[in-house]
Parts: sequence; structure tokens; C-alpha cells
Amino acid sequence: IYCKLPPNISQRKVLLMDPLIGTGATAMMAIRVLLDHNVPEENIHFLTLIAAPTGIHTIAYAFPSVKIITTSIDDCVNEQYFILPGIGNFGDRYFGTDLKDDEEFDDMF
Repeated sequence: IYCKLPPNISQRKVLLMDPLIGTGATAMMAIRVLLDHNVPEENIHFLTLIAAPTGIHTIAYAFPSVKIITTSIDDCVNEQYFILPGIGNFGDRYFGTDLKDDEEFDDMF
């Protein structure tokens, strides 16, 4: 994993950003990296656009002092770990790519 942080990261407030929190697994790994670099948990602010309750609970349980800031909490995640109702695949939307078969996408929900 590539990791380049300022030398005094442990002295700073950190804004950790991810567009979506589904299960919270990615966020937990990123928070763990910051903690391994001696950033106090209470100095970490996790910012997201859309979050599922599962991810919020997972992060809050593992790191109770991390502040989670979101614009929206959606209902749940499905079997493919997509947030529902959600916005679809954020990467596909951001990079202008799309699933080749729209029926395949519809079957996910």
C-alpha cells in the first residue's frame, strides 16, 4: 500500500474522505493506517456523501472517537454490498464508464 503522509501527521486534525460508506471496511483500513502513524482517534474526521447504517455502526463501534460526517444515510446494502437506494457505482459515474448490460445492473437490486 502506498502511503505518504506529512511527517507531523500525528499533530494534525485529519479529514479522511470517501464518497460512500457501505460496510465500512475500507474506512476502517484507512483509519487504522492513521492510527498506526500516531494520529489520535479524536483528530480523525471521516467525511462521506452517502452512508449505509451498517458501515456507520461498524466504524463507530471500532473507533468511537472518530467523527463521521455524511450528507445522507440510505437504507441498507444488498448482497453485492451496493448501498440501496444509493447512486449506483460511484466509480462508473465518476469515470463515465457503465456496465455493458443494463439488465445485469438491474438484477443486482
